[in-house]
Amino acid sequence: MNLRTVRTALISVYEKEGLEPLARLLHEFGVRLISTGGTEKHLRQLGLPVTTVESLTGFPELLDGRVKTLHPAVFAALLSRRTPEDAEQLQRRGIEPIDLVVVDLYPFERSFQADALLHEALELIDIGGVALLRAAAKNFPEVLLCPSRQHYEPVRKLLQEGKGQSTLDQRRQLASEGFALTAHYDSLIASYLNRQVQHASEPFSPSGSMPLRYGENPHQEATYSGELSGWLRQLAGKMLSYNNLLDVDAALALISEFSEPTCAIVKHTNPCGCASADEVSEAFRRAYAADPQSAFGGIIIVNREVTQALAESLQGLFFEILIAPSFSEQALARFRQSQRILLQQTAPYVAEVQQSRTVLGGILKQDYDNKCSDPERWQFVTDRRPDARQTVDLLFAEKCAKHLKSNAIALVRNSQMVGMGCGQPSRIEAVHQAVMRAERNGLSAADAVMASDAFFPFPDSVEVAAAAGVRAILQPGGSRRDAEVIAACNRLGVAMVFTGLRHFRH
Repeated sequence: MNLRTVRTALISVYEKEGLEPLARLLHEFGVRLISTGGTEKHLRQLGLPVTTVESLTGFPELLDGRVKTLHPAVFAALLSRRTPEDAEQLQRRGIEPIDLVVVDLYPFERSFQADALLHEALELIDIGGVALLRAAAKNFPEVLLCPSRQHYEPVRKLLQEGKGQSTLDQRRQLASEGFALTAHYDSLIASYLNRQVQHASEPFSPSGSMPLRYGENPHQEATYSGELSGWLRQLAGKMLSYNNLLDVDAALALISEFSEPTCAIVKHTNPCGCASADEVSEAFRRAYAADPQSAFGGIIIVNREVTQALAESLQGLFFEILIAPSFSEQALARFRQSQRILLQQTAPYVAEVQQSRTVLGGILKQDYDNKCSDPERWQFVTDRRPDARQTVDLLFAEKCAKHLKSNAIALVRNSQMVGMGCGQPSRIEAVHQAVMRAERNGLSAADAVMASDAFFPFPDSVEVAAAAGVRAILQPGGSRRDAEVIAACNRLGVAMVFTGLRHFRH
């Protein structure tokens, strides 16, 4: 098992929160604590005895703290093998081996905020911490590494269970995680510097791989490979995440369906609000009114310039990202200092010809769903036919339903999505959800139209919609019970059209 006992630990971290339990356990085991700067002060405030790095090296911190641990006395202690030859060299120079390194690097990811100045970003590039991390990881046969704040507690448990000792496999695993961390850290710096070369306003590499803030969850690392600069320009806000890009793609795909002034609000890739109006600020008001609760923390996209009036309407609301083809100077001034991400769409959204996703160790490919139905080809299957307003709303509803996860239902009245149901295992549940959302937000389904992404297997969905006040329905048709569904519509006075076009989205 190659057990190694921790007798001396070097602790040099940016984030002190969560460090205390590990530091106290080390003290209980009689471990000698060595530290620098703010970490040393923090440990002393906890009442723990600390040896300063300066007392080991004979040199004070230099260059306003830029140089603290970069000294042969420190790195010889870290890199020494536990051989008689190495031990003799350390003893001759009065150096004691270091058995544990606890580090947490400077948060360079903060440099991706649009207003970060170059000199501020450079000060967030960790040199000493990275060097300590790599040295300890390289010498994992002898040295245990705690490479980040996320590892404080796991390393504490490891040492508590091992009574101050670690196994070779444990040290190897932490060394591997340490090298992965420094690789990601360097990629952040490279991406930032490339941004500086391209232009201060250009956040994306024209090609290649771009590190993201995190994956679907903070413990997952993620990157984007491609060319975002041809689509978007970031004007303000923090670094993008994996989920951000999924939502941005969904928002761009949806808004591209509309030519009139339109606003859509997207949450977890589903539109929770969508409306058109004569003015984009009014389109936002109507989109937001459809479901203010779900809009919290969502992505807002408009297909017209963000004016001062719209910016004032957005003030005080919490949203992750705002996307528009342009922003007025007054609108930019309102958002520049916030953490909200502003993205300027620099080119019309054009869907890929094919979509790909990984599954079961392979790749699925399919043609992109880039169609919507043509009213000239609709089948009017009921006694009642939709009137002119309902026809416009049915087309609007189909566009919304197309971008909702299946099973999908969209309720629309006067070019405003008033309710939606998505991701349900049964279609009637999606209808119930759409009606419930409309009623919850004070809009109701009365005199609305309804679009379904796929056929109705039973008449029950039509009956629920009609009871809520829906007066026209669009669906692809193709069910074995189409005749029963049509009969229910005729009995309830509801118009129905078949499009022959299904829009499943998984």
